[in-house]
Amino acid sequence: MRKLFGFAGLLIIFLVLVILGNTFLMTSKQAPAVPAMNIRVDRDRAAQHLSSAVQFQTVSHGDPAFDQAGEFSGLHRYLEQTYPAVHRVLTREVVGGSSLLYTWQGRDPALKPILLLAHMDVVPVEPGTEGAWTYPPFEGRIAEGYVWGRGALDDKSALIGILEAVEMLVAEGFQPERTIYLGSGHDEEAAQAGAYAMAQLLLSRGVELEYILDEGLSITEGVVPSLSQPAALIGVAHKGYASVELVADGQAGHASMPPPETAIGILSAAITKLEGHPMPARRDSPGMLPAQYLAPHMSFAMKMVVANRWLFGGLVEKQMSAKASTNASLRTTTAVTIFQAGVKDNVLPSRARAVVNFRMLPGESVDTVLEHIRKTVADPRVQVRVLPGSSEPSPVSNVETFGYHAIERSLRSVFPEVLVAPGLMVARPDARHFEALSQDCYRFVPYRLAVEDVDRVHGLNERISVEGFGKIVQFYVALIQNSAAEQPA
Repeated sequence: MRKLFGFAGLLIIFLVLVILGNTFLMTSKQAPAVPAMNIRVDRDRAAQHLSSAVQFQTVSHGDPAFDQAGEFSGLHRYLEQTYPAVHRVLTREVVGGSSLLYTWQGRDPALKPILLLAHMDVVPVEPGTEGAWTYPPFEGRIAEGYVWGRGALDDKSALIGILEAVEMLVAEGFQPERTIYLGSGHDEEAAQAGAYAMAQLLLSRGVELEYILDEGLSITEGVVPSLSQPAALIGVAHKGYASVELVADGQAGHASMPPPETAIGILSAAITKLEGHPMPARRDSPGMLPAQYLAPHMSFAMKMVVANRWLFGGLVEKQMSAKASTNASLRTTTAVTIFQAGVKDNVLPSRARAVVNFRMLPGESVDTVLEHIRKTVADPRVQVRVLPGSSEPSPVSNVETFGYHAIERSLRSVFPEVLVAPGLMVARPDARHFEALSQDCYRFVPYRLAVEDVDRVHGLNERISVEGFGKIVQFYVALIQNSAAEQPA
């Protein structure tokens, strides 16, 4: 018995040494922060340009019949007037109705081009909430140090930020070695037909891209637990999308003589099973990458947990699963979004219908979702059908590439206090249509989101600080300079 206790003690000591060794061996993955030089931005002027762009109600309603074509053409004219150098040097094409594709021809045709994307459309303002905005949602008011209005963040900050940067560089006589494309879709918030048309046009011309950068993740402050510094998450992948219709047929008739189970009861049971048995968490998800890159800058306890995922992986999974935002980065999510049945309180419905939205992790697919539904529901009375508009998850882009390093270096030069990490985007941007043109696709806009600002995207009182928008312009200037030649500047 004494030998057994001695062996157990040695085993515990060995385990502690391994845990501590892994913890102390974890070092920072951050690139050096070399401050950007000579990027002077007139922030007030840039903010005024963003303010004016917000005033165009380029709303995507889902049904193009409700969109206002005049607002899009008005924005096109405004951009042409505001950025004369861009429109003098770059070639502009109107694609797919109202999307814009600019080509900035580089000196060296042997270098692969890059593509910077930023959509011009915005989501609607929820009817009845207009009075809850601090300032009218399409007034573009500049007040309290912010530009207010729908699109100030998503995604006109990127669109105007890119054009401001290019206008500055062209006016200074800068010409890139590699060709640079700028793409702005007009319906990213809906059908994404504009992005698809632009991608097909570039494919038809045989274009191969070095990398793609679209909207996506951002700079967060106070969002990552145990991290005192702000963190910039660069999306290296995005989740897939599938809405699945579930239908149960039942016996119609008078409610006074119901069968043991109605169509509503059958379908409700199926929905309860799906919500109670979500798809499993995956520890190889790209959503786990931020922890690996940021842990060296967290508390010792968090650093120890991340450095020893082989031991503490279950604890990490449990903590992440408990919060909606982190749970979404760990597994394919299940969201019941529509339930329809019945027309009158004393009539048994002959049919009940539900729609469940799934956002798939890279490595999973529409087929694996359907398999999960059928296995979980296990009721032949429930019919299952994938609705149109589904898309598979993206591939995971490499972080050891020209594109990722150019983005990272630009970030660290303009925001030296910000830590950088790859991450997973849970939505699906326009970039998904361009994946055939490059293996390296990244999703990031450098606006800063504190905890209280997260709900402003697509929500009430969308805004961006004048100072923060100036930084966005500086970032795109640095990125273009770092991407224009064969190696980052």
